[in-house]
Amino acid sequence: MNRKYRKTLIAGNWKMNKTPTQTKAFMTELKGLLPKGRWCDIALCVPAVCIPAAVRAMRETRVAIGAENCNAHTSGAYTGEIAADMLVDAGCKYVILGHSERRAMGETDADVNAKLHTALDAGLIPIVCCGETLAQRESGVTEEWITMQIKLALAGVPEEKIRRIVIAYEPIWAIGTGETATPEQAEEVCQHIRTIIRKRFGSKNARAMTILYGGSMNEKNAFELLAQPDIDGGLIGGASLVPEKFVRIIEDANQPVG
Repeated sequence: MNRKYRKTLIAGNWKMNKTPTQTKAFMTELKGLLPKGRWCDIALCVPAVCIPAAVRAMRETRVAIGAENCNAHTSGAYTGEIAADMLVDAGCKYVILGHSERRAMGETDADVNAKLHTALDAGLIPIVCCGETLAQRESGVTEEWITMQIKLALAGVPEEKIRRIVIAYEPIWAIGTGETATPEQAEEVCQHIRTIIRKRFGSKNARAMTILYGGSMNEKNAFELLAQPDIDGGLIGGASLVPEKFVRIIEDANQPVG
């Protein structure tokens, strides 16, 4: 982490877990456990039906609420979809875009790019995911694959908007598998992502961009991962569903840095 130039963010991704009633109970417990201090930004990206309950419960705290997806269109005949301005009106600050689980359902880089522009126009902070499969890593094409994903996702984004975007590196082979990239592996890719941003948007924007690691980060490995200079936080899956574990990660993000 480098707090001199950029924010640290710990963001939970609940995926398809918890009801609104369970959300209220979780938030109540979480509020009693949150550490003092403001080094670390905190967000919880929850299922759409849980957003109102989460927003109400955390209104008096510094915890922001986010969504797990949005549609690229502002309105229209898209049954079952949710527009970015609907999320804003519901109280969301963040939205996850391009998660590997969404991509596995058929979402393309072009889809991610269209959603990104819509989210930015609505005033949301997009958390844009990228990551390689185990086969791609073993074939030695990780950097090329990540470069392609980032360039396509950020196509057409003007320089003045790039600082409103968060990028999350989530190696697909480490999501929900119990496997985790070593701190050195995660740092190498996050450093590469920052290099891509520097070449496209300049050094100041690259230094200011928050880059998260999102492959099975938990309360046991967060400290070492977050100690890496180019890892500015985590996109947390399973551990974000347990208040005690999530708070442990937040506390690790508040570690002293040089």
